[in-house]
Amino acid sequence: MKILQLGKYYPPHIGGIEMVMYQITEGLNKRGIHCDVLCSNDKKQYEEVIINNYKVFKTKSYGKFASTSITPQMIFKLREIIDNYDIIHIHFPDPMANLALMLSKHKTKKVVLHWHSDIIKQKNLLKLYLPFQNWLLKRADRIIATTPKYIEESPYLKDYKNKCVAVPIGIDKNRLKINIKLIDELKNRYNNKKLVFSLGRLAYYKGFEYLIKSAKYLDDNYVILIGGEGELKEELLKLIKKEGLDKKVKLVGKIKDEDLGSYYYASDLFVLPSIEKTEAFGIVQIEAMNFGKPVIATKIKGSGVDWVNEYGVSGLNVEPKNPKAIAEAIYLLTKSEETYKKFSQNAKKRFEKLFTLETMINNILNIYKSL
Repeated sequence: MKILQLGKYYPPHIGGIEMVMYQITEGLNKRGIHCDVLCSNDKKQYEEVIINNYKVFKTKSYGKFASTSITPQMIFKLREIIDNYDIIHIHFPDPMANLALMLSKHKTKKVVLHWHSDIIKQKNLLKLYLPFQNWLLKRADRIIATTPKYIEESPYLKDYKNKCVAVPIGIDKNRLKINIKLIDELKNRYNNKKLVFSLGRLAYYKGFEYLIKSAKYLDDNYVILIGGEGELKEELLKLIKKEGLDKKVKLVGKIKDEDLGSYYYASDLFVLPSIEKTEAFGIVQIEAMNFGKPVIATKIKGSGVDWVNEYGVSGLNVEPKNPKAIAEAIYLLTKSEETYKKFSQNAKKRFEKLFTLETMINNILNIYKSL
C-alpha cells in the first residue's frame, strides 16, 4: 500500500495541519507503510527532499492569495506521480490541492479527504469556490473530520455523513521534553504564583484580549503567560498597559520547541480563549492534557474545541468573549487541591484514551484498509 499526502505546506513550515501531515507521514513510514508528501514550497523554487526514506515534493510557489499558495506546478507534478500511489490523502482546506486532484483526470484512485476545517474567513471567494469544494466532497471515498461534533455541525458535511469518520488528532506524547532547571526558573521568576498558560498565534480568532481582561477578576496569586507571536502583538501589549495588568499578564513571545514542554509542566492550567470557528480543534489543548493540565476552552458554535475538552472532566468550557467567565473557571479549577487533582488526572486519562499518535495512526490505517 502506497500513500500520498497532499496539502498546502510541510514542516519546517509551522502550522496545525502541517504538523498533522508530518505526524501521519512519519507514523505510517515507521510502520512500514510507504507514504510520501506533495505540497507547496513557500518560495519560487521546486525542491525534492528525502526524509527518513520518504519523499517530500515541494512545488514552487508564486506567493499567496486568500491564504492559498499559488503553485500551478502542483497540478503537473501530481499528474506525473499519481500512478505511483494507491491512496491520495488530501488535507483541506487547500483549494490548490483540490484543483490539482480535479485536473489529474484520475477517476479510480481512492481518495481520503481530511477535513480539518470549513473555510471561514474568505466568505465571498467561497461562493466562487463552492463548485470545486462540492466536487471534492463527492469525489472522496472517505472524509475524516477531527471530531464527531464537526461532522454534525459543518453545513458542508451534512450531505456526506455516510462517508464521514471522526478521527481525533493525535500527538507523540514524548515529543515535548521538560527541563527541570527551566521549570524551577519559571516558578521562581513568577514568585511561585499560580501560572495560567496560553499559546498560539496572536491573531484575531484566538481571543487573547478576553484572556487578558480576565486578569482584572483574578487576585494577585495568579499570573497569565501567553506564548506566541503575531500581528496583534502591539495591540495586546497596549491593552495590558491600558488595563494596568503589567504584573498579572505577560506576553512571553515565541517559545522554542525544546522549552515548550517546560512551560506546560510549570503551569497550573491551560486556557484556549478562541472566539471563531477558525479554531476547529485546538492541538494545544491536547498538549496541555498530556502534561495533566486542566483546560479552559470556549463553546464555539460549529467548532470541535469544546468536544476536545470534555466539560466537567478534563476542564471547563465557557462562552466566548467572556473575561469574567474565564476568571471564574480559573478559580473553580484551582479552588481546592482535591478539585484540581481530579481534573488533572482526568485530563491525562482523556489524552491517553483519545489523542495519542498511536491511536490516530491506527484509526487512519483502518480507513485505508477498508478502501
